[in-house]
Amino acid sequence: MIGPTGSGKTTFARALAQKLGVPHIELDALFWKPSWVESSAEELRAKVERALAVDGWVVDGNYSGKLGTYVIDRADEIVWLDLPLRTTWSRLFLRTVRRLWTRELICGSNRENFRQAFLSRESILIYALRTYRRTRASRKEWIAGYRVARLRSPREVEQYLG
Repeated sequence: MIGPTGSGKTTFARALAQKLGVPHIELDALFWKPSWVESSAEELRAKVERALAVDGWVVDGNYSGKLGTYVIDRADEIVWLDLPLRTTWSRLFLRTVRRLWTRELICGSNRENFRQAFLSRESILIYALRTYRRTRASRKEWIAGYRVARLRSPREVEQYLG
């Protein structure tokens, strides 16, 4: 499961994993340590290797810079949530506000905070705007030659889950 920040990768992956009766593996939860400390590429790969050592799984995340094609080489199909920026950004904004309000645990054992979300250069909202077009173009190259289901609207996402 790949796609831009806020596209619904984790929500979709959970639903698909449940439908298929296989584990859901969230790369963000494997990558981020407590207090938003990043795992090294070696640490992440070791965690991913252990997680994929089962028959069948649904993985969500975009860690090609850390994992290369390790995950997609083992996948039967790549689902690309290629939703418009207006959709992903509005979802991301609402999700961020909800997480701030509920203090929901994310990415393992972390929480979003107001300063980080709205007042920081590291804001996920700014990151999403800054990287949308660039990562979309690079994803096309990265997944060329693989079996891909490219879903371009919320309706296509719903239909895929059937």
